[in-house]
Amino acid sequence: MDKQYRKTIIAGNWKMNLLASGVKDYADDLLTMIPNSSSWCEAVVCVPFVIIPAALSAFGNSHVSVGAQNMSQHESGAFTGEVSALQLNDLGAKYVILGHSERREVFGETDDIINKKVQTALQQGLSPIVCVGESLLQREIGITDELVSYQVKSALYEIDAKDFEKVTIAYEPIWAIGTGMTATPEDAQKTCAVIRNVVGSLYGADMARATSILYGGSMNDKNANELLAQVDIDGGLIGGASLKADTFAAIIDAAKQ
Repeated sequence: MDKQYRKTIIAGNWKMNLLASGVKDYADDLLTMIPNSSSWCEAVVCVPFVIIPAALSAFGNSHVSVGAQNMSQHESGAFTGEVSALQLNDLGAKYVILGHSERREVFGETDDIINKKVQTALQQGLSPIVCVGESLLQREIGITDELVSYQVKSALYEIDAKDFEKVTIAYEPIWAIGTGMTATPEDAQKTCAVIRNVVGSLYGADMARATSILYGGSMNDKNANELLAQVDIDGGLIGGASLKADTFAAIIDAAKQ
């Protein structure tokens, strides 16, 4: 992390877990354990759509932000079951995760769709957390750098520098998500540095230096310190370890370094 130039962000991705009825207890516990965390990082919980109102109520005016895990690329219309960026913004959500590997792999989202979602999110005032990452096969055949670079460029196509200031990028190697496997700190740092170089090629060195890049492959309370010690890793996109307030608080605490 380089806190001199960019913001540290620890974002929890609850995926399809937990209930609205339990959010207040979670929030009360978390806020008790990290009462001053805003002085060293921004904590975020990205929750299922149906839990967003409860999360906003539970976290209230605290220093923990609330985000969504996905949204439609369409602003409105006949898209049954979808949720728009305008609706998320109206609720009070600040962040939205876009391009998560599960959206790409399970739901077939393409780079073009993800780019449209990024554009729509920014137009409606949301801050996208854009996910990129390679599969195990892609890593083994040595195309991680090329693939991740392509994903970053595709997601940011036609996004101007002023809008890009609201974008966070998360490197999440697919083979390390929910598997307990984690990229070594050195490997994670190498790929995050590649991402920063791509941002520099698109927006210049100053913007690259100011961009927060998160690591999102099975970061937990045991490995967070090592991962967050890397110069180009500015936080984490936390899956399973964010479902319990104490483990999520421990990762947030690790960001003090």
